[in-house]
Amino acid sequence: MAGGKGKRLALSEEKPLLQVGAHPVIEHVLAALKEAKKVESIVVAVSPHTPKTAMHLKSLGVKTVEAPEKEYVCDMGYAIKKLRLKTTRTLASDLPLITGKVIDEVIAIYKHCGKPALAVVVPMATKEELGLGGDYAFELDNKLVVPAGINVIDGRRIDDKEVDQIFCVIDREEVAVNINTVEDLKMARGLFEKRKPRH
Repeated sequence: MAGGKGKRLALSEEKPLLQVGAHPVIEHVLAALKEAKKVESIVVAVSPHTPKTAMHLKSLGVKTVEAPEKEYVCDMGYAIKKLRLKTTRTLASDLPLITGKVIDEVIAIYKHCGKPALAVVVPMATKEELGLGGDYAFELDNKLVVPAGINVIDGRRIDDKEVDQIFCVIDREEVAVNINTVEDLKMARGLFEKRKPRH
């Protein structure tokens, strides 16, 4: 999912193209998806707000679909219907530390949960420890959690008014670090540098 305005960043660059390490953040997400063993194909949902991202992805040979940029969930539904997808994993394009291993773990949990939808959440306490914000926090089992921007859904159920969903709590930096503000970007860059293998 790479179609948002990135309003809270207030930068001229499109959010998916912000540099983390030597590459734009979206390239880190694409690398993780390619590394995942349980991902068959990759399509990036762009929008009129992310034309440079769309051009960059085209130069990389990555398939895209243009969504109307209403908001994340609407654009996700639009892309799933347009592409007639079945089991669909969606990731926000601002997760620079995500790995193929984490993506495979989420898919394995989904396959065994028996529900048509799964949403990954992160403990608010973990976000705060990292110095990150926690927009859209809600209470789950008496603890505050924040959506991570990682979902799995049976695309055949996308038009259902209500879809039975399980929340999967993952307490790891790879999932907790996303970029919504300039402070988040600085934190993400710092953590990325620490994780980078030294040669």
